[in-house]
Amino acid sequence: MTHRDVQAERFAGKVAMVTGAGSGMGAAVARQLAAEGARAVVLVDVNGEGAAAVAKALPAAEAVACDVADAAGVDAAVQDVLQRHGRLDVLVHAAGVDDPEAKQRIADALVEGRPVELTDSLDEASWQRVMRVNLDGTFHVLRAAVRVMRPFGAGAIVVIGSSSAFDTPVGYPHYAASKAGVHALAQAVAKEVIASGIRVNVVAPGPTETGMAARTPEALRAGFADPRVRPYATPEEIADIALFLASDAAANLVGAVLLANGGRFTA
Repeated sequence: MTHRDVQAERFAGKVAMVTGAGSGMGAAVARQLAAEGARAVVLVDVNGEGAAAVAKALPAAEAVACDVADAAGVDAAVQDVLQRHGRLDVLVHAAGVDDPEAKQRIADALVEGRPVELTDSLDEASWQRVMRVNLDGTFHVLRAAVRVMRPFGAGAIVVIGSSSAFDTPVGYPHYAASKAGVHALAQAVAKEVIASGIRVNVVAPGPTETGMAARTPEALRAGFADPRVRPYATPEEIADIALFLASDAAANLVGAVLLANGGRFTA
């Protein structure tokens, strides 16, 4: 059996759910799970049409419109997987938001050669939006997944974090704080649920070519164009790391945060 054959069967018979699956890293993860034999892949996204478009091209895939900030909605989506498919083996949580307005203000300051000044004018709504989706949403997803995985004594959960939790970009305190919280939350849960046979790990990507990155102002994108490091990752490259963590090959990884930033810095 070749390595390619092994890869094709890596998730054979597994039931998987992917949040943020309507585009970017989540969509890449969903496609790869289907290609590697998952018997069911449930694509969750606040943009139900986007998730449905990705699911339509995959075997044994279905789409669910759900905002991860809605705890009841997340609970219902995960319980539906249990009722329809009997179990949940793999969950990859890729849903998240950025702050385009903050990015533009950072870029404007760079272009104009002045210091970034954002914190004193960061409004409550912007802070709460990022926290509600990125941090609260991760809690909702982790809690719902653990509830259905514990009785089976098995499961793999992978959370998409961010390298921003480590380098804490100037002018982006809410996003950096939300992702640092995501990392700590996932690690705390990981240490608890491994006793129930559930593994939780985190991928912390650096710049990646997603819809979120496409909205990044050119002045900021140019700052990442360092010839000494790898360019923007592709969603598929991050998906490969996430699915390694979800696979049996990563059986001894529990509470890991894998920094995948192309060599921009180490943590």
